Amino acid sequence: MTARWEHFVHGADVGVRGFGATRAEAFEQAALALTAAIAELGTVTPRESVAIECDAPDDELLLAEWLNALIYEMSTRRMLFSGFTVRLEGTHLAAEARGEALDVARHRPAVEAKGATYTALRVAREGDEWVAQTVVDV
Repeated sequence: MTARWEHFVHGADVGVRGFGATRAEAFEQAALALTAAIAELGTVTPRESVAIECDAPDDELLLAEWLNALIYEMSTRRMLFSGFTVRLEGTHLAAEARGEALDVARHRPAVEAKGATYTALRVAREGDEWVAQTVVDV
């Protein structure tokens, strides 16, 4: 099993789904799917790092908090991220997001992520892998 991500169709919005051997890896992959919904991942160089921490009462709400924290950092810092290290202790998340300043000409953002929603929100173990998914309002 290798970590991976994918998008799924949901009306005018975009679903993001991450898969991993651990919950943390699935959260990292969901974050990559978020960035890939905005711009081509290969154009984003992980030059700078930003520390992010969040808490929530359960795994699903923690995923939404995590992605919304990333969207906030992308918006306020005018950055895109292409590398993530997530550490989970219960329902506390401590992470490092690595990326660079947004360059519209080079990154050619397709959409602006407004927020992770509770639609299709799910974090669960399926067989030998974890799945973390939600729909992002774009």
